[in-house]
Amino acid sequence: MQRVTLVRYTTKSDRTAENEALARAAFTQLHHNAPNDVAYALFRNGNEFIHVFLNLKADESAAVTELPTFVAFQKDINDRCEVPPEVTRVAAELVDYYGLKTARQPVPQVETA
Repeated sequence: MQRVTLVRYTTKSDRTAENEALARAAFTQLHHNAPNDVAYALFRNGNEFIHVFLNLKADESAAVTELPTFVAFQKDINDRCEVPPEVTRVAAELVDYYGLKTARQPVPQVETA
């Protein structure tokens, strides 16, 4: 079975930028690690956030949830939220898909000063 996770929440307006910065740090580390068979996206509408995670090989999420930057992101999530995270997690068999790249992608190069 594969894993599909959807997380939706609303941050306090004065904590939205902080929340996005913490999430982006996790994405930076995820791009660097480039795990196979994982797709993860973050959507934002004002101070509402929606996370969508897919593991196309197994019913687990460690490729993201064990990243130190993701652990830091989750640490005070409830304090940053006006509406706490609502998690929907499903173990399901993938029937078909379009637009997901399961092959490792090149790591974006970041220039450092």
